[in-house]
Amino acid sequence: MTVTVGNPIFDKLGMKYPIVEGGMTWAGTGALAAAVSEAGGLGFIGTGYWHGDDVRREVRRAKELTDKPFGVNVMLMSRHIREVFDVILEEGVKVVATGAGDPSPFLEELHAAGVTVMPVVPSVSLARMMERKGVDAVIAEGMESGGHIGQMTTMAMVPQIVDAVSIPVIAAGGIGDGRGVAAALALGASGVQMGTRFLATPESEVHPNFKQKILKAKDIDTVITGNIAGSRARVLKNKMAKEYIKQEINEIQKPAPDYETVEKLESGTLRRAVQEGDKDGGAFMAGQISGLIHEEQPVAELLAEIWDQATKILNIENTTK
Repeated sequence: MTVTVGNPIFDKLGMKYPIVEGGMTWAGTGALAAAVSEAGGLGFIGTGYWHGDDVRREVRRAKELTDKPFGVNVMLMSRHIREVFDVILEEGVKVVATGAGDPSPFLEELHAAGVTVMPVVPSVSLARMMERKGVDAVIAEGMESGGHIGQMTTMAMVPQIVDAVSIPVIAAGGIGDGRGVAAALALGASGVQMGTRFLATPESEVHPNFKQKILKAKDIDTVITGNIAGSRARVLKNKMAKEYIKQEINEIQKPAPDYETVEKLESGTLRRAVQEGDKDGGAFMAGQISGLIHEEQPVAELLAEIWDQATKILNIENTTK
């Protein structure tokens, strides 16, 4: 049966659980997205600065592994955005999540193709703006999240956004078990997004070093880079992160980087972490919830366990059993 916690989008997609996989660049592969959707959640392929051919490859991988709907996460500042959207439309992707920009220039063609659009927002003002522009839902992402983050916490931001908009709100940031899901639903969210938690699954294709860093992490083992430069990102502590933080004051005095430099700094270090497991030089983007994760679990088992815990806390019927 489908979920009945107040999100018509999830019901339309036939999901068992109101749980979305965060669109993690390089880590959010077609295989992981398919595993999440096949198990009853909503998987997302993370595209970052990918070209259209890269997106098509992972979309087709996902299609080979599941016939359930899945989504593509699009970074709107990418120079390849037009070809990425062309692939999304050509391949019949059902859901798009967006970040780092305004999706409204693409809304008409996406909606005409039946695509659900859910931008990630870090504040009430942006949530209101996105609703006015006509998006279908918003993902309210707190600063507890891994990767690029805003200034507000999930607990403080989610209820304010819920009160400010009439479209569904999906809570993200610091959610990794049924207690977090129950808390988000109690705050008025109609679903949750998890990213870091899905990295520690057999279906995740990140390097074993990445998984081990998450499994061994303590509660204080993430840091935020980019506080001065204005591109805040939460990563697990390592040599690269510590050196970057030390050099931020000097970096801010340099000329603004062009897109090629941005791609090298952001996509390059993340790729080294995800695909190469570079313990010293990679950007291991992960959330504060890392300290809660102690074992690797299959996606289907994980989702069933989380939802069972959440329904017991909320004292609602678990109709998925």
